Amino acid sequence: MAEEEEESELSDKQKVEIAKWFLLNSPPGEIQYVAKDVKSILNNDDLYKEAASEAFPYYNKSHLISIPMPNRSGDVLVTSFGELEGNAFLEPRTAQVAIVDHAKQVCTEVRPATDEELPSPYIEEFRCNLDAETLKYVEETYPKGFCSVYCVSGKDVEGPGADFELAVVISAARHSPQNFCNGSWCSIWNIEFKDEQQTVEVKGKMQVGAHYFEEGNVQLDAKHECKDATLFQAPEDCALAITSIIRHHETEYLASLEASYLNLPDSTFKDLRRKLPVTRTLFPWHNTLQFSLTRDISKELGIGK
Repeated sequence: MAEEEEESELSDKQKVEIAKWFLLNSPPGEIQYVAKDVKSILNNDDLYKEAASEAFPYYNKSHLISIPMPNRSGDVLVTSFGELEGNAFLEPRTAQVAIVDHAKQVCTEVRPATDEELPSPYIEEFRCNLDAETLKYVEETYPKGFCSVYCVSGKDVEGPGADFELAVVISAARHSPQNFCNGSWCSIWNIEFKDEQQTVEVKGKMQVGAHYFEEGNVQLDAKHECKDATLFQAPEDCALAITSIIRHHETEYLASLEASYLNLPDSTFKDLRRKLPVTRTLFPWHNTLQFSLTRDISKELGIGK
């Protein structure tokens, strides 16, 4: 018996993988609560640290979390677009680099960005104008939203004649664990500036996550992708056109989500249940004796005698 128990014991590697799974699948804003329970269950600091060191960075970047920088100098978005070496993340609006402690989800240090980490003045003009327009949109639309614009490729382009790409990252969250609900919105917009075609291609990915857990456990994980395009114009005009596209698609997607929720009681929930049994006839509750099972039970119990 003891040998069987030893054989069924999970290896350290298996424990780490299971711990990582729970951490990575934490609902928006709840990874710290999950981490506390996982650490208690593992009861092994080394195994927990190994799991956390791999899970937290991925979770933070995939959820596009925002972290306040010291001295109230703003917030940095934890995203792969701004990731540098050594847990460092670029904050392009203020030209700063934040050093992040992923497990604690805090910023431990801030330094000025170097010239090599920033785009050329030509690219920066496009980036800066787009950032300003996106910031206006986010402030109007998301009460607790953050955004940033990064140069993905071509940051050394000095003038017209070459392609480059920017990425708009929008992140908003509303965490209210005391009311048993948390939610987040993440959207990434890849903006490709094609000089030869004089077009700007826009590709968007939106993700909505929500968790309601008062006397239950209901989660939402919805994703949507879209494409659009506009003309390659001056930086100010490009910024206005791109922001208009982002506003249109995000508003349209939110409206579609709201419409689907309004239809839940009348359509979706009803479709979950069979309107009629396989016989395609209503069950005759007023005359159940026509069924043999009912007759047999009645006979055995002596009912109706």
